[in-house]
Amino acid sequence: MFVVEKLHMISCILLFLLFPCNIKQFAKAADFIYAGCSPAKYDPITPFQTNLDSLLTSIVTGAALSSYNNYSAGDTALLPPGLAVYGLFQCRPDLSIPDCAACVKAAVSQLDQVCPQSFAASLQLGGCFVRYSNEDFVGRPDTATVYQKCSDSTSDDGRFVQQREDVLAGLQSAACYRVSVSGTVQGDVQCLGDLSVADCAACLSQAVAQLRGACGSAISADVYLAQCYARYWAPDHYFRAAVEEGDLCFNCRAGLHVFAVNR
Repeated sequence: MFVVEKLHMISCILLFLLFPCNIKQFAKAADFIYAGCSPAKYDPITPFQTNLDSLLTSIVTGAALSSYNNYSAGDTALLPPGLAVYGLFQCRPDLSIPDCAACVKAAVSQLDQVCPQSFAASLQLGGCFVRYSNEDFVGRPDTATVYQKCSDSTSDDGRFVQQREDVLAGLQSAACYRVSVSGTVQGDVQCLGDLSVADCAACLSQAVAQLRGACGSAISADVYLAQCYARYWAPDHYFRAAVEEGDLCFNCRAGLHVFAVNR
């Protein structure tokens, strides 16, 4: 299984590098979407703070080299339970490496402001995601809903409904990162890079189902689960520009208080 997952990740990277897409950056990388912070806090003068600083430094450094990676800090054999730190970052694969690095650096900086001294925290910007925890979550399937937003504007227009369904159908079968377009309606999905193909497909299936079930006839909607997201929008909503349809596969593999901004 390990070899299969590694080959899947490599094939996704090669697909992106060998067949670059013209997908425009349709969400500003620095746009704040949500943050989740554990209610439990740590004492800043502890090994956990030292390990967290080391982990976040690795995340910022790693984002200058790739669009996804995961790390740990602290020797679990020597430290009491809960003092080691696990974390990861991921960027949207249409971002260049310099833009990814800038996005991740901004996310890490905001984590300290939004979730001071939290044992676990995650922060989603328009172009990247950062998460850390004192529990090892990497690679463990988790489809808990973290953030969901349905637009106040709705439409029962038959053309819009059909285009939205076409977009959702295109997103439903994704296994990494995919953009789907039908008429004026657009959407995208992405899994975290530590998920297997099967776990990614299961996560996206649930996210797309929630878009349909929870948001009804909303003009635009976002559903973020712990390890994947699905979104769709009509023109002039969420300030996203036009994109071209296609797949971008890149490194494809909660108990938090969640904060978000209205958009």
